[in-house]
Amino acid sequence: MEQLRPQQLADWLADSSRPKPVLLDVRQPWELERCCLPGVQNIPMHLIPLRLDELNKNDQIVAICHHGVRSMQVAMFLENQGFASINNLTGGVAAWANEVDPDFPRY
Repeated sequence: MEQLRPQQLADWLADSSRPKPVLLDVRQPWELERCCLPGVQNIPMHLIPLRLDELNKNDQIVAICHHGVRSMQVAMFLENQGFASINNLTGGVAAWANEVDPDFPRY
């Protein structure tokens, strides 16, 4: 698992020469109603083991949550399940708001 800072993810998403990662948001649906990055796939953390078949082990995945703690746990779990390219968004969407998009909603 690699740690990815919000600006690194923003640069990756803006780079048309790189394949886009799967943005796996592991927060609860009510949290996504408040704010989320465009194009996320939402699987709440507690449902990851039950919905593992919805993810491709060969995709580049960026795990996302509010502050980066739940997503790090999910990223470690996915690595242990044989997923090849897992990244954790360090600081989560809170850091995204601080470092990339000051207009991004906060909660």
